[in-house]
Amino acid sequence: MILYPAIDLKDGQCVRVLHGDLSTATVFNNSPADQARAWADGGFHWIHVVDLNGAVSGKAVNEAAVEQILGAVSVPVQLGGGIRSMADIERWIEAGVSRVILGTLAVREPEVVRQAARKWPEQIAVSVDVRAGKVAVQGWTEDSDLDAVTVARRFEDAGVGALIVTDIDRDGTTMGFNVEAFGAIADAVSIPVIAAGGLASVDDIVRLKARKGAPIAGAVLGRALYNGDITPAEALKVAA
Repeated sequence: MILYPAIDLKDGQCVRVLHGDLSTATVFNNSPADQARAWADGGFHWIHVVDLNGAVSGKAVNEAAVEQILGAVSVPVQLGGGIRSMADIERWIEAGVSRVILGTLAVREPEVVRQAARKWPEQIAVSVDVRAGKVAVQGWTEDSDLDAVTVARRFEDAGVGALIVTDIDRDGTTMGFNVEAFGAIADAVSIPVIAAGGLASVDDIVRLKARKGAPIAGAVLGRALYNGDITPAEALKVAA
């Protein structure tokens, strides 16, 4: 299982928020590039970056911070937040992003996502952000009337590299993973699923790996990692 330490960007800083609400931001590092180096030095093989301001505004806001992260580490970076067009996708792939994450587009313009996946095979991920059973968009400020499996199935056989499924109701809470919810989506599609939202301890990784059915391909580590409730070494050992 691949672990993805998260770097959420707000106003150029590395923060954690509760349920995606930017007003709840806690700053953990004024230098996202330094944070990225710390995660790479800790042994992680990927880094998960989200432009929170961009996700809400619909356009890149924290470009400078993202570029600094890309320049600071050699491990692959996946990036989401405010990426809303083929031009946006191309720009970030050319800048060195290994995987571009599309959420709002996946709900509102799925054909653009399919087109991108054809052009950049395995470099496109779909973000399925779930609140009270429905998929949220626009930086989680708006809800759609679609459930997670419906959105996920749109991209079966499209060449999408991963589905990043976030449990918004638990995001930032360290309440523990809702393993069955992630598993239901993994069982419904053949696209690799990355679980996000609520990880509390290494036990969540153990439970993800132990569930019957389709394997969960990865997990995003957020507040529990920043709080020190879980260390890179122990998380990586359990995930191996």
